[in-house]
Amino acid sequence: MRTVTSLFLIAFLAFQVNSYSQIAASKMDSIIGQTFKENEPGGVFLVAKGQEILYRKAFGKANLELDVRMQPDFVFEIGSMTKQFTAVAIAMLEEQEKLEFEDEIVQYLPDYPTQGNKITIHHLLTHTSGIKDFTKIKTINEIAKKEVTPQELIAFFKEDPMDFKSGEMYKYNNSGYVILGSIIEIVSGQSYAEFIQENIFKPLNMSSSSYASHEKIIKKRVSGYHLKEEFINNRFISFSLPYASGSLLSTVDDLLKWQIALEANTLVKQKTKEMIFKNYTLNNGEAIAYGYGWHIIKRGESLTYEHGGSIFGFKSMAIYLPEKKIYVVGLSNCDCHSPTTIVKDIASLYRN
Repeated sequence: MRTVTSLFLIAFLAFQVNSYSQIAASKMDSIIGQTFKENEPGGVFLVAKGQEILYRKAFGKANLELDVRMQPDFVFEIGSMTKQFTAVAIAMLEEQEKLEFEDEIVQYLPDYPTQGNKITIHHLLTHTSGIKDFTKIKTINEIAKKEVTPQELIAFFKEDPMDFKSGEMYKYNNSGYVILGSIIEIVSGQSYAEFIQENIFKPLNMSSSSYASHEKIIKKRVSGYHLKEEFINNRFISFSLPYASGSLLSTVDDLLKWQIALEANTLVKQKTKEMIFKNYTLNNGEAIAYGYGWHIIKRGESLTYEHGGSIFGFKSMAIYLPEKKIYVVGLSNCDCHSPTTIVKDIASLYRN
């Protein structure tokens, strides 16, 4: 009798889990389908618990001109989600004792005009440096299509007045991550692209991820779009501009490998990871809801690690719920279709 009861209970629980998965998938289809239409630029969404994929689906078109349907393993520009990789690369070099988070940037860029500020690597990582964001400088279009070196890009913004004294405010800043990319190159002796490839992508078998290129043939790369009065091809920008702040390509599957590696301390130790995923404070003690390369946000009763990205023709968003080990990521090939709200809404299904 006990055996029969146990078997019944197991079957019942299995039915409940399966029913919940079907309900969750149905809800996600509905949430995503409100934005992503069959004959428009599309997106790919993935939800995982630990290493188990709970949902993985593509929507819309990867290429409008060729009428190519989106597939779950297609490659996207991920924009500012690149900052996660830059931050972890810095952390890896810190563990190798090649730099320290509190090092001043003049140790690596001795001619940088700090305007009387003590600007540290920590300030760059947390967007509290006060350095002018180069994407906000009016003359940016003069170099937008040019291939520039990191040194030339830094020269473009370094003479601009600081927005505030270092550590006094939080202001999202791409310039800081450009400088971090340059520091990675100086310390490692490799280009930023080579360092990320050899120390992160290759060891984690992120075989569909790379530093973006307009020249290379990249299999399964989707086309990017804007929406004006109608859909148009995305504007050209040299990838040497977003550089270490936004020039990586990836897939939802590779980004799951990335998240699994972070959770398992594959790339950095637990102590270092705790420094990455810490909600830092300003000089006055005010919390900024940002760590090293991730927003650290309390949603309801749950803590989340999250970050989005936006680059011409593409948007991305990922949220990790560390308490539930739930990872939600969405990639879009039109900057008219942001996955941010969708990813937040899907994550909310798992928070309670």
